[in-house]
Amino acid sequence: MPAALEHLAQADAPAPVADAVRLRSFLDLLPDPRDRRGRLYPLGAVLCAAAASVLAGARSLAAIGEWIADAPRWALRALGFVPHPLTGHVPVPHPATVRRLLARLDGDALDEAIGAFLTARARQPDRDADTRPVRRAIAVDGKTVRGSRTPARPATALLAAMEHTGSVLAQRQVADKSNEIPAFAPLLDALDLTDTVITADALHTQHDHGVYLRGRGAHYLAIVKKDHPTLYDRVRTLPWRDIALDHYQRTRAHHRMEIRRLKTAVIAHLDYPDAAQALQVVCWRRDLGTGKLTIERVYLITSLKPGEATGAQLAAWIRGHWHIENLLHHVRDRTYREDDSKIRTGHLPRTMASLRNLAISVHRQDGRTNIAAALRHTARDYRRPLSALGLT
Repeated sequence: MPAALEHLAQADAPAPVADAVRLRSFLDLLPDPRDRRGRLYPLGAVLCAAAASVLAGARSLAAIGEWIADAPRWALRALGFVPHPLTGHVPVPHPATVRRLLARLDGDALDEAIGAFLTARARQPDRDADTRPVRRAIAVDGKTVRGSRTPARPATALLAAMEHTGSVLAQRQVADKSNEIPAFAPLLDALDLTDTVITADALHTQHDHGVYLRGRGAHYLAIVKKDHPTLYDRVRTLPWRDIALDHYQRTRAHHRMEIRRLKTAVIAHLDYPDAAQALQVVCWRRDLGTGKLTIERVYLITSLKPGEATGAQLAAWIRGHWHIENLLHHVRDRTYREDDSKIRTGHLPRTMASLRNLAISVHRQDGRTNIAAALRHTARDYRRPLSALGLT
């Protein structure tokens, strides 16, 4: 992370958030891809306007342009657009200008700025800091923007890191003709991982990932499957029947009843960096409509030693990993209709995904659980998105 962004992210400031953490302070540090002679509108103003419009529910570039064109003069000035010195009129960019600028943005720099802003915003004293667990849990998972596929180029694939509470901390584009594995370490490089717990799917149960996380001071919860036969057999054949139950949970929702049982076992000399415990999760699910029963067994390993986390905490982190699907990817698909979008030019698929990440995370930080309702509420008053981004 650039030094200026890191300084802004770590700076503590008094509440309210609007006075303490301003999105424009982070976006103004981005490199401007335009020629100096073509910078009629400030970069920070255009980006803040795009972010505010997406926070208010804009799904497309056309909707972003319409939101900017309809904005009142006071809102445009708050966003950073400069009024004419004689007439007081505040000129705004044409939608095509906004499109060209967003298509040329440096995606890595934009995601770092957004992550730094959200990190700083979450640190304010009115964000339930006293109740936050000692260890942050961060989920890593990928998503493909299906509508970005062209005959000459595969769909844009993005790897994201999200706190289990719903704030997106980082995002990285997966290189064409590659997979998520090489993007794992670069994704997390800009984050403070000290004493965090990293969760990911089985693809990221890689020896090099374990070395990287332990070197950064992070713990891991790694799923073990049959594609690692030696590791899988070692964990699966432990005497689980003789091991005491650490956590039991019974829930009833979505027309099904679910029972989850967690056991942990100390394990030594395992061929994985600093592996200290093995875990078995057994899940019984009964469909209340059909009566069908399914039983699933999942095995994991962790660098957390016995006593460093309770069974309830381990169970919450294991289940909480899938929040990145439910709280982020599902919302981008269903509420923002991301996979239906045909935006394909330049960096636009990633830029729009970054703006959606920002909007969803801000609403999550503000305690909103229904993002569709939050977008409708925000859209009814231009003051609401500007206030949430610290622009008024």
